[in-house]
Amino acid sequence: MEQERALRVAERLRERGLDAHLERASIYQFGVRIMLRDGRQAIWDTGGTIGLQAQVMRDGVLVGYVPQLEGSEDFDEDQTVVAIAATDYDSPVAAPRTQAVDSPTSPPAGVLRRFIGGLRE
Repeated sequence: MEQERALRVAERLRERGLDAHLERASIYQFGVRIMLRDGRQAIWDTGGTIGLQAQVMRDGVLVGYVPQLEGSEDFDEDQTVVAIAATDYDSPVAAPRTQAVDSPTSPPAGVLRRFIGGLRE
């Protein structure tokens, strides 16, 4: 995922109530990190694959995953946001969620956001 696209997707996911952030896997690999309530993190699309998929990690250990979503190689940003927001992370192999996401999470504001993102966000 491109950095700018990952930033936009993370921001839109925060608007939907998910604790989403830009994930920097390496110099040119970016994705979206979703902080889950029980200490796990879902890290979306940093492996350089064509389709959308995620790893669910706890303390640096793989505890689950989201297999590549069918047709996700052709997703636009709207479809990517909906797919990530509609995922239920409670089982080792995550599946689409059947109910809506909770309340919105506000993004870091102004100057703080720029410093957190290394003056690039």
